[in-house]
Amino acid sequence: MESLKVLYTVLEVLIAVACCLGNLMVIWAVWTCGAMRRQPTFCFIVSLAVADFLVGAVAVPVAVLVDGQVITSFNGCLFLSCMLIVLTQASVHSLLAIALDRFLRVYIPLRYKSTVTQIRSWSVVGACWVSASILGFVPMFGWHRQDTLAQMEDSNSTTITCTFLAVIPMSYMVNFNFLTCILPPMLLMLVLYLCIFMRIHQQLRGGGVSGSGSHSYYHKEWRLARSLLLILVLFAVCWLPLHFMNVASLYGPPLTVPHQAFYVGILLSHANSAVNPVVYALKIHKIKHAFKTMWGRYMLCKEDQETTRSSQTTENINSITTTNRNEQNIRV
Repeated sequence: MESLKVLYTVLEVLIAVACCLGNLMVIWAVWTCGAMRRQPTFCFIVSLAVADFLVGAVAVPVAVLVDGQVITSFNGCLFLSCMLIVLTQASVHSLLAIALDRFLRVYIPLRYKSTVTQIRSWSVVGACWVSASILGFVPMFGWHRQDTLAQMEDSNSTTITCTFLAVIPMSYMVNFNFLTCILPPMLLMLVLYLCIFMRIHQQLRGGGVSGSGSHSYYHKEWRLARSLLLILVLFAVCWLPLHFMNVASLYGPPLTVPHQAFYVGILLSHANSAVNPVVYALKIHKIKHAFKTMWGRYMLCKEDQETTRSSQTTENINSITTTNRNEQNIRV
C-alpha cells in the first residue's frame, strides 16, 4: 500500500508539471496575440486554461495532502477539499461558456459581434468563476461529514488526519456535485454541439448565401467546433469514471470499488488538464501558429546567443594574439 502511494505521488507530480507548463504556454500565446485576445471564444479558452493551470499548481498538491499526508483542523481540511471541487466546476462552466459562444456564432452570425462583445465575454468568465466558487464551497456551509465532527468531539480532538472523504460526504459528491452540477451541463453541451453541427451542415448544403454565411465561414466554424467538442469529450472520458465510482460507492454494497481504482480515477481526472494544451496545439490553428511563433523566437534567441558567444570567443582570441605580438615586439 505504501509503494502504491509513492507511485501515485510521483505520477501526480509529473501531471502537475505538465499542467503548469502546457497551460501557461496557452495563456501566454493567447494573451500576447491581440487578435486572439479580442475574440470571445479565446477568452473562454483562457478561462479553461487558467483552471487547468490551477489544477497543476493547486489541486494536485492539495489532492496529495488530503490523502492523509497532513494533520489539520476540520475546517482547514474542508477548505482544502472544497478547492478541488471549485476547480472542477470552473472547468465545466468554462466549457459550457465555450459551447454557448459557438452556438451563438453559427445561429446569429450577423449579430454575433454586436451581441458577444469582449466586455460581456469577460463578464461571463467572471460569472463562471463566481458560480463555481459558490457551488464548490457548499460543504463549508453545512453539507459536510457531521459524523467526523461528532467523533472529534467525543475524543476531545481539535485536529484530524486530513482525507477528502473524512470531510466531504459522498452524498454531496454524487447527488449534488455530479447529478446536479456536472452531468446536466455536460448533457446541455452535447445538445448545443449537436445543434451547431446540424446548423453548419444545413448552411453548407444550402449554399450559405446570407451575409457572413459563406462556405469558408462555416467550414472554419465546423473545424473549430469539432476541436472544441473533442475537448469536451476528453473531459467526459477523464472525469466520468471517477464520478461513476462515487455513485457505485454510495449506492452499491460496501467495498464495491477498490481503493486502487479511486487512485486511477483521480490521476485520470487530473491528466485531463495536461491533455487540453496538446489538443489546442494540434487542433486549433491560431494557437498552433502561436506555439510555432514562440518556438521560432526561442530558437532565434538561442542562435543569437550562440552567435554572440562565438563572436566574443573570436574577439578574445584575437585580443590574446595581439597582446602576444606586442610582447614579442617589446622584447625585440
